Order: sequence, then structure tokens, then C-alpha cells
Amino acid sequence: MAAIKKALVVGGGVGGLSVALGLHAKGIGVEIVELNTKWTVYHVGIIVQRNFLQALGMLGVAEQAMAKGFPYEGIHNFDVQGKYLFPVPPIDSHGSPYPGNLGLTRPALHEILTGAVRERGIPVRLGVSFSSLRDHGDHVDVEFTDGSAGEYDLVIGADGVRSAVRKHLYGPDLVPQFTGQGVWRYNLPRPPEFVDMVMYRGKPGMNAGLVPLDAKTMYVFVVNAEPGNPRFPPESLAAELRQRLDGYGGELARIRDLITDPALVVYRPLELLMVPAPWHHGRVVLLGDAAHSGTPHLGQGAAMAVEDAVVLADQMDVAATVEEALEGYNRRRFDRVKTVVEASVLIGQGEMDPSMKIDFPALFERVFSTLVQPL
Repeated sequence: MAAIKKALVVGGGVGGLSVALGLHAKGIGVEIVELNTKWTVYHVGIIVQRNFLQALGMLGVAEQAMAKGFPYEGIHNFDVQGKYLFPVPPIDSHGSPYPGNLGLTRPALHEILTGAVRERGIPVRLGVSFSSLRDHGDHVDVEFTDGSAGEYDLVIGADGVRSAVRKHLYGPDLVPQFTGQGVWRYNLPRPPEFVDMVMYRGKPGMNAGLVPLDAKTMYVFVVNAEPGNPRFPPESLAAELRQRLDGYGGELARIRDLITDPALVVYRPLELLMVPAPWHHGRVVLLGDAAHSGTPHLGQGAAMAVEDAVVLADQMDVAATVEEALEGYNRRRFDRVKTVVEASVLIGQGEMDPSMKIDFPALFERVFSTLVQPL
């Protein structure tokens, strides 16, 4: 018998939707509240890898993701002028049916997950969050911002890096910290011959690259040192991104002048957060960015959230009590996530300080040897 019968998920993003699907598959009643009334996401590309697809496969939606995205195996690293440096081998398949990497747009992933939630009849309330949580030991009383109330066996905080659930558990001081870099992204038409991801390294403070997203689209990204965590006028974003691509050769030189529409540039400062273990108090638990938000250098942000969801749902199904389930969730997730977050941050630090002389191939190999391990 499952440890719980009814759960509330706060947050309707990747992690929240995934854990709702996982709990529902275990026969556990689940509801979602999402503060965003439009329930939309930014039109940006994301990089996902084999472990992400394996986790989606456990939720029954991996095939849809591959159909919406662009599977590829190769990640190729070049210097600033386009001279080949080294490849990044994909995470070992160990017989997995999934490709090593997948380019995918964030809206496509959102459509897949929200569609699956609707198909399964999981209740979702938009424009609503919690106003209070009262954990009584054997249940949690929740009051909502729309004036309603409910009683749940478990409350899951999947409400992102600015998590209100985390603030409820830990207070206002545990907040993400700026790492010194920001990421720029812009979608472009994909030439038919462009079938792998390419990255350009060696320009101080940054890296840049191109990723295939689907049959017609790729995106360019730049991760760059941004001293002082500046804010940019919206109308300047295209020019700012082009300026950061000055001096690059290879394919980046060809696409630079195609970046013309500032409204299509997505810029975000990179922030770091790693909540200490355990990620729960009583019957309230965190997952995804609410518990850990690293940088995109390893392309593992969405994967860590979906893996959290799969493991948490599994623990609720196999453990006899909520406490045993949550202890198992932390035991199975904390070290794996910590390895990814710390390695991602180390890559960024090495880009900003080349004197660190980080062995990038060895670092990738060490992380991927962790990610190939079963959840």
C-alpha cells in the first residue's frame, strides 16, 4: 500500500507536472496549483540527455519528446576560431533505447507534460497558490489564495527557484546566488546538414554554441561573464548578443548577423542554489529548482527535476510511511544532484578563471559515470 493517498503539488512546471504524472501512475490522488494564469513558458531551447529521456520513459512520455525534438549523439568542442578540440561522449546507453542527446524547445516539453496531465484527468487550478500550510504530523491543512482549503497527506514544493514552499520551510534567507555569468539564447533556422551540437571554448569568461531543436530549428546560446549582474533594456538584447559573438569563427561567425529581433532574445542571469539535506520537513517536500538550481553547463536542469519526480513517486509507492519515503527520496537524490550542480558551477568558474585549467573531458566523464547509475 502506498504511503499516501492524496498529494498537493505547488507549481506546474517540469518538476511539478512530472511528479503529478508519477504519483497518478501509482494510484495516488494528486492536485496541482499553478500561480501563472496563462501557464506559459519562454520559447527557448533546452539540451537534454539520455538520463532525462529514461526518466520521461518511466512517466510514459519519452516517445512524444523524441517526436517533438531532434535526437543526436554528437557534442563537438572547438576553439574560438573553429579548430576542433574534443568530443563529449554521450552518457553510456547500457542498452537504453534512447539517444544520447535531444534538442527540444521548452514549449514543446511543456505541451507534452500538460497534455499528459490533462489526458489523465489530474486537476489543475491556475492563478492559485497556497496562503498557508499547517503540518499536523498525520496530514497537512492547506489554505489557498482563492479562499478555498484542503487536507493532504503530502505537499510538494515544485514552484521553482523563487519557491514560496522553500521560504515556508527554511525562511527568507535561503535564496539563489548570482554565479557571475548569464546565458543568452536565440532560435534560428536549422540547415539540413547541422545534426549535432557544437560548442566553442577558449574566449575568456564564456562559451558559446549551437544546438539542433527540431526538423527546422536550432538555437544559438552564449554563456558569458556578466560582472555586476546587469539588466539590459529589452530593445538592446539583439545587439548585446551579437556583440558577445564578436571574434568567433566557424559556424558562429556565419549566424551572428542573423540575430536581429531583440524580442526573440532570451537572457537570464545564472544563479546557484543547493538546499541542504533533507529536502523535507514533516509532510512538506521540495523538488526540482525549488531544492537545487545549478547552471546549464551540463544540460541537466530539466533532467534533475524529472528524476526527482520519478524517485519521489516511487518512494511514495514502496515505503510504508511518509517519513521512510522522504528519507529514501533524499538518500537516492541528494548526492547525485550535488555532483551535477557542483560540476556545472565548476565549469562556469573555469570559464571565468582560465588559470584554474580545468580538464573538461575528465570532468564530463566523471559526471556521466554518475548519471549512468540507476535512479
